[in-house]
Amino acid sequence: MSGMTFAEKALARAAGLSHARAGDVLDVRPDLIFSHDNTAAIRRIFLEIGAPRIAHPERVAVTLDHAAPAPTTMHAQNHAEVRQWVQEQNIAHFFDVGRGICHQVISEEALILPGETIMGSDSHTTHFGWLGAFGMAVGRTEMAALWATGEIWVRVPEAIRITLNGAPPPGVTAKDIALHILGRWGSSGAAYRSVEFAGDTISHLSVDERPVIPNMMAEFGAQNAYLSPDETVLNYIQARTTRPYTPLYPDADAVYSESWKVDITTLEPQIACPHNPANVVPLREVMGRPIQQAFLGTCTNGRYEDLAAAAEVLRGQQIRARLLIIPASSKVLLKATQSGVLQTLIEAGAAIGTPGCGPCMGNHMGIPAIGEVTISTANRNFRGRMGTAEAEIYLANPYVVAASAIAGYITTPEEFLP
Repeated sequence: MSGMTFAEKALARAAGLSHARAGDVLDVRPDLIFSHDNTAAIRRIFLEIGAPRIAHPERVAVTLDHAAPAPTTMHAQNHAEVRQWVQEQNIAHFFDVGRGICHQVISEEALILPGETIMGSDSHTTHFGWLGAFGMAVGRTEMAALWATGEIWVRVPEAIRITLNGAPPPGVTAKDIALHILGRWGSSGAAYRSVEFAGDTISHLSVDERPVIPNMMAEFGAQNAYLSPDETVLNYIQARTTRPYTPLYPDADAVYSESWKVDITTLEPQIACPHNPANVVPLREVMGRPIQQAFLGTCTNGRYEDLAAAAEVLRGQQIRARLLIIPASSKVLLKATQSGVLQTLIEAGAAIGTPGCGPCMGNHMGIPAIGEVTISTANRNFRGRMGTAEAEIYLANPYVVAASAIAGYITTPEEFLP
C-alpha cells in the first residue's frame, strides 16, 4: 500500500482513523472552528435549524475584523449581536474590534497547531497551512452545523505537490511566488485539491512570509494548502503554547495527482493585473501605470516584516499617491510602534488604520473612487472587490506597493532602497 499525503493523514486523524485515501468521505471533527463578522448571520441559520446550544464552545473562535470599527449602524448592530452570542454560548475565544484579522490572531494565539484541523467561515482558511495544519473554508450553513454537532462530512481531496527550489532573489518575496503559481496554472489549477509544498525554498522564508503562500492558494481553488513545519515554525509554536501536538508530514511514496516544480532563483517580481488574481505578468510589463492609492495590509501581507519592508523603501521619502497601511493585528501594530517602523511610515505620509481587514472587501477604510487605480498587497482584485466596480486593483509585494506610492505610478523599489 502506498503512503499517504498530508491531507489524507490530517483528515484521517481528525476522523479518528489510522488511514484515509483521496475520495473517501469522512466524518471529521475539527480541532478549531471560527467565524468573524458573519457570526451574526450564522447564528440566524443555527437558530433556524433548531439547535439548542453550540456543542463544543471550547473549540470555537470568533473575531470581529471585516468591518472594524463598525462603519455603519447596521454593522454596529451586527457586532452587538455577536458579542451577546459569544457571552450566551460561552465561546472560548473572542477577539473584539482592534485585535486584528482572524487568520493572523489565531496564529499569534497558537489556537491551532501542526497536524491539527481548522475550519473557518472565511475563504482564506487555507492560511493555516503555514503552520502545518489542515485549513479548510466552509460556508455559513456548514458552520452552523459544525456549531451544532462539532462534526462535518468531508471528501478527502486529491493532492498536488509543488516543489519550490532555490533562494528568492533580492526584491522577490513569498507574494511573488504565490502570484507566479496563479499566473502559471490559473485560478482553478488546484480546484478542490490539497496543495502540498516541498523544496528548500521554504527554509529561506521567514515566519511572516510563509502564510502568504497557503493564504493565496484560496485563489488557486485549493481546499487546503500545506507547508512542512520545520524548526522555524516549531520554535514559533514553542514560544506560544505548551499544549501537546504531533506534526504530520506526507509519506515519501504518497500519491499525487500532479507534481510541479518551480525554480525560484530565476523569479522576478510579479504583479496581478485587473480583474483576476491569476492575471499575472512580470512587474516590468506594467511599470509606469499611474495609481491614485496604495494599500499595505490584509491577512496576506499585513505582518510586521511587510510594514518594515515598506519602511525600508519609504525612509526619507514622501508619497505622491495616498498610502493606507493597516496592520494585520494589534501585536503587529505594537511592534511597529516600538521599533520605529510606524514613525517612518507616518513621516512619509502614510495613513494608519485600525488592525483588521480594512478596505480589502470594500466595506470601508480606503474604498477607491470611480476610475481610480489601487496597488495592493491583498489577495484579490476582482471587479468591485474594494467597493467600486469602476476601479482597478493591482496586486504586488510590499516593496513594490511602497515604491509605487512614492512615484505615483507602478514601479520597482530599487531606486528607493539604500
